[in-house]
Amino acid sequence: MSLGCLLTAIVTPFDDALAVDEQAFVELMGHLSAHGSDGFVVCGTTGEASTLDDDEHLRLIELACRYRPAGATVVAGAGSNNTRHACHMTEKATELGADAILAVTPYYNKPNRRGIVRHYEEIAAATDKPVVLYNIPSRVVVDLPNELLAELAQIERVDYVKQANNANLAPIDGLGLYAGNDEIFARTLDLGGCGGICVASHIVGDQMRRIADEPERRTEINDSLHEIYRAMGVTTNPIPVKAALNLLGHPVGGLRLPLTPADEAETAVIREALHGLGLLTSTAA
Repeated sequence: MSLGCLLTAIVTPFDDALAVDEQAFVELMGHLSAHGSDGFVVCGTTGEASTLDDDEHLRLIELACRYRPAGATVVAGAGSNNTRHACHMTEKATELGADAILAVTPYYNKPNRRGIVRHYEEIAAATDKPVVLYNIPSRVVVDLPNELLAELAQIERVDYVKQANNANLAPIDGLGLYAGNDEIFARTLDLGGCGGICVASHIVGDQMRRIADEPERRTEINDSLHEIYRAMGVTTNPIPVKAALNLLGHPVGGLRLPLTPADEAETAVIREALHGLGLLTSTAA
């Protein structure tokens, strides 16, 4: 099945008490769908999955599957450095109706190659949905080189990779390729990839949609978004995107520790990027 081209790694809104704001989450899905997103990655890095408990995590997947806009896909983050836990979350996400499973490379315990292969074999056996590998060595330490990705592609239902190591970006036999970083979305499309799992699409979804739909203007449009890409990386994701959404009037609340809100200097960078694209008026700021 097609998961779509522009998938937004959706934030998890919190209320003033840092409880999950379910209404804001559903409303944000509607906004993103109306502004270019084909679907959502729920409870990924940007969704602060690492500070959600299992009940919260699964409830968000349930909400996404139940209230998704028509035609939108739901990719459920279900990764863990504990294979048993990853399989449990994969099974539950599948039961709730997710279209695919995002499975991050195991972090902290640094499995060797044999362990990585076995990990993904077990996850793929726990679902009848496509599995999206998530290679993000900047967070998990372990990198999946392209020749290992090609080996993992031989596992039934391991169908895609979210590539967040820009240096590794290349077509892989047997895997649909998704950009894991906004700044390589256009390049991924030029390589014949499926699209991107993006963060800046919360803010500039219409423009990123045009990157996909207008290949003759792809470079020009992408170049116009460099400042917003930079602003979204001014500090640890999802701190900047939550700050930007709040500035733009989309109430997504704060962050759970150990993440903290954008400080004054970081907010200034984000505000300047929004002003530069005409997204934030002086009154709104």
